[in-house]
Amino acid sequence: MAMEELKYVIYIGAQPEDVWNVFVTPEGTKAIFFGCILQSTFEVGAPYAYIGPGSEGEETVHVYGKVLAFEPNRLMSYTEHPGPSYRENHAELETRVTMTLETVGGSTKLTLVNDQWPDNHPSYANTKESWPMILSNVKSYVETGKTLDLGW
Repeated sequence: MAMEELKYVIYIGAQPEDVWNVFVTPEGTKAIFFGCILQSTFEVGAPYAYIGPGSEGEETVHVYGKVLAFEPNRLMSYTEHPGPSYRENHAELETRVTMTLETVGGSTKLTLVNDQWPDNHPSYANTKESWPMILSNVKSYVETGKTLDLGW
């Protein structure tokens, strides 16, 4: 089965720098990505990994890949693989995530595209449901300083 790109657009009542920091600082990523921190030098071609509590302890690799583009406060793109504890064939399951931030009045337009899905990717349906929750959590956290209670 062919997989369509997942695209989400959300408007956040904050400046791009505030939204950006949620995606790249340990405090921000812990709040919105289930207690994980993002480890990377953020140079194009560099590896990255979201690491945090999980099935393999406090240092579980949840998602990993390679940085494709990184322009602070504007653009981040990377390949994405599920962590080894999620899928035995994790190395074959590569998608791409691209996040762009644009100023719209006194707000930020966040566009997230998750594409290049291999046929029959086993995480597609779950990812399709997870992105709206994560992005809603980003909006809430940036605007109020609190995350949503989503039962996680």
